[in-house]
Amino acid sequence: MKMFLLGAAAGYVLGAKAGRGRYEQIVRTYRKVADHPMVQGAAGVARAKVGERFGRSPQR
Repeated sequence: MKMFLLGAAAGYVLGAKAGRGRYEQIVRTYRKVADHPMVQGAAGVARAKVGERFGRSPQR
């Protein structure tokens, strides 16, 4: 039982380290895309359309 727990703990630690790197890569890519001017413009248009649809005035 101790060997199983030791193996599970080692697997968790190694997986967490590899997973963190991939997570950071995904976050960097998301931020790069989200900050792009074309994406910001499209988001603004979408917000305005949703506001029109539900009778809200645009914020900002």
